[in-house]
Amino acid sequence: MTTIQEPTTAEEFTREWEEWHAASQRALADPHGFLAVTGLHWLDAEPARYPDAPGAWSTGPDGVRVELDAGEELIVDGQPVHGRHDFGVLAERASVYATAGDTVVEVAKRGGHDILRPRHPENPLVRDFTRTPAYAPDQRWALTGRFLPFDTPRAVTVGAAVEGLQHVYDSPGEVEFTLPGDGGTHRLTAFNGHLPGSLQVLFTDATSGVTTYAANRALNIPAPDEQGLVTIDFNRSTNLPCAYTDLATCPLPPAENRLPAAVEAGERIPLERGGQP
Repeated sequence: MTTIQEPTTAEEFTREWEEWHAASQRALADPHGFLAVTGLHWLDAEPARYPDAPGAWSTGPDGVRVELDAGEELIVDGQPVHGRHDFGVLAERASVYATAGDTVVEVAKRGGHDILRPRHPENPLVRDFTRTPAYAPDQRWALTGRFLPFDTPRAVTVGAAVEGLQHVYDSPGEVEFTLPGDGGTHRLTAFNGHLPGSLQVLFTDATSGVTTYAANRALNIPAPDEQGLVTIDFNRSTNLPCAYTDLATCPLPPAENRLPAAVEAGERIPLERGGQP
């Protein structure tokens, strides 16, 4: 595997990375994005009230339910809701959203558990957010690799940022590549990405816990071409929400996705976690 021979100049490569990173930072700073989360509430059969969301919340065989007192209101699918409302049984990794004034209430299922995550735009974490430090973009970290599909997708169980929680993802195969200056061939287990045919890898490397977040980083990989070649641009390695807040259930990388080399590319430890500018 070799480094991609980019048709763009170094200046163009840097400009494209800067545009991508700026867009990523705008999404992170959204008033109702993940930095706005004020609570991670685990629901059970006993209705419970929380200080950052209206209603008494519970879950059971029929799914998530909220009981709203007189004077309380949620907007669900654009319609006002009073009294009792059933959100139903949620699929794993699904999220639905309701609003109450300027608060967005996320109802979700993670690791088989129903959870409630209110999002408030005045939360200091999002209000005071400025930027995420990152390594300067460098074309040598934009690699050509190969996708090695499994005969059939495999279910892969990984840990989570929340102790005791597990996530299960379908893996369609592995990506194989050589790191600059390393000389060895590496493979990472890949999960399905957000776009059709695309992939995502979770990984750690020798910078983890030193200059990059210790638990994980994520890298989205465009769909393989007809020859199975993929672009693996480590400059676009990003932090997951757990890098910024403890109110996240982020998955951890599979054990085999721990690179022995230092990948000095992509996002670094957030300022909020003591990272250096």
